[in-house]
Amino acid sequence: MAFEESELTLRELFRGKRAHADPVACIEDLTFELARRQVDGFSHSIWQLVFHMNYWMDYELKRIRGARPTYPSHADGSWPSTPANEIEWQQASADFRRLIDELSFLAESPDLDREIENMHVSEGSRNYSVRDVLWQTMVHNSYHIGQIAMLRRMLNAWPPQGGGDTW
Repeated sequence: MAFEESELTLRELFRGKRAHADPVACIEDLTFELARRQVDGFSHSIWQLVFHMNYWMDYELKRIRGARPTYPSHADGSWPSTPANEIEWQQASADFRRLIDELSFLAESPDLDREIENMHVSEGSRNYSVRDVLWQTMVHNSYHIGQIAMLRRMLNAWPPQGGGDTW
């Protein structure tokens, strides 16, 4: 029973249940103007954070599917190198929703114990399971969704239309 509850929890966390903000709601109502705006003292815009999360969600989904994506040689490889335009923001938002859908669906996969090939020396010699990769991805997203929530508050754009804690 604990196994099933753990996977249900993982799926819920991808979807913004429990103590997490809904990641899709946090970005789906943002205009391009707000998404690209830089806030003093913060190094990334919401657009850049979404691009970064999309990069890593796509990367991990490729690994789960058995592909061998190239690990970036430097951290800036997972951040956008050019400013976005309206079309790129709309595509990034749609990709974000799709990637969240795919990852949360995988949280109930019977394949969760399958090992995923190690792709970077930082992972050491250990291979990780699908479950491990999903948890890591969800935690990474949670960190950045918290940043997006903070930026939205600083931009006077909180809560999102889809809801969010206001206390």
